Amino acid sequence: MNILLLGSGGREHAMAWKIRQSPKLTRLFIAPGNAGTAAEGTNVAMAADDFPSIGKFVVDNHIDMVVVGPEDPLVKGIVDYFVADPALRKVPVIGPSKSAARLEGSKEFAKDFMLRHQIPTAKYKAVTLDNLAEGADYLGHMRAPYVLKADGLAAGKGVLILHSLAEAQGELKEMLCGKFGAAGNTVVIEEFLTGIECSVFVITDGLSYKILPEAKDYKRIGEGDTGPNTGGMGAVSPVPFADAGFMKKVEERIIIPTVKGLQEEGIDYRGFIFFGLINCGGDPFVIEYNARMGDPETEAVIPRLKTDLVDLLEGVATRTLENLTVVTDSRSVTTVMLVSGGYPGSYEKGMEITGLDKVNGSIVFHSGTQLADGRVVSAGGRVVAISSYGNSFGEGLQKCYHNAGIIDFEKKYFRGDIGFDL
Repeated sequence: MNILLLGSGGREHAMAWKIRQSPKLTRLFIAPGNAGTAAEGTNVAMAADDFPSIGKFVVDNHIDMVVVGPEDPLVKGIVDYFVADPALRKVPVIGPSKSAARLEGSKEFAKDFMLRHQIPTAKYKAVTLDNLAEGADYLGHMRAPYVLKADGLAAGKGVLILHSLAEAQGELKEMLCGKFGAAGNTVVIEEFLTGIECSVFVITDGLSYKILPEAKDYKRIGEGDTGPNTGGMGAVSPVPFADAGFMKKVEERIIIPTVKGLQEEGIDYRGFIFFGLINCGGDPFVIEYNARMGDPETEAVIPRLKTDLVDLLEGVATRTLENLTVVTDSRSVTTVMLVSGGYPGSYEKGMEITGLDKVNGSIVFHSGTQLADGRVVSAGGRVVAISSYGNSFGEGLQKCYHNAGIIDFEKKYFRGDIGFDL
């Protein structure tokens, strides 16, 4: 089987690493990929949302399946693009349609969907410039902290948590006036929920679903969960509090109503669903949906997946997922992200990365890297993810931090407290 994987981050490197292990694989292409994915298959200099170029490549290279890593191509409608083209429609694209990807692409749509299907989530109000006064008044009747979310995709930066009413009302206006571009044309004001977060993932063919290993990621740049949000500084899997009782509630109250709700509304959803959850006193609430796997959670989840990933992807394509079984490694996997100094603000690129060949006892998934004159250099804010197995996540973290000291590049930074709250 010839597979094209779209994306260039740590999530895609982890998926490529797993796909490469499948006996069903003939050739793997990654577009655009990074320095790490180049070792798993063939990188193709093609943007993940350049649909005409992707379509031509699929035909010219006899691609049997397209796997979409990031959210952008899904929200822009790559699945619909393939379905509409007679030369492409027989090639399965693993990911939801444009309509289904609204679960991630529109916070307002997702909240309304949860309300329609009685899925537990925080109270909310959607606001535009037309009802800005109502939004300001709504904030005035809430307790701090105040949560503001840009409706559309904002590269992980569209959520603000504010402690002052005046600041929240001011930021609401700024968001609606273009702070996050078109993504902020609608802003969802949300009740702040107190608890501890975790991420739950399912893969679905639109009829049935399989639950993958759960994870907990760490978004803040600073230790003790301080400072600005990032794309993710590390992750652990499994999550100690997500025991059988908690996961039963997640499945019955959240996963089943979501899959059934999509079916009832005639929304064809085939691919991954990422449930961003918060545990409030033992009860799960949905903070957000994502239409793909998480990053860096994938770098902790995929190594725990013993089932052939290509089998699961085929099950989605042929709608035979119910016949398959997900087998999970009982060991923990922990992930620590090495990032560029200055991230998530401005940072330099092109820093040579050394020590990768000296790593022992961990898997290194590249995130923001590229090859330059035979050297691996940094090409993003999040540079590499170090993932390690352990009989406990403490054992895994010990290996991660040992290797974090071996890998080096100028202005390297990482959090030394991943898993601290568990």
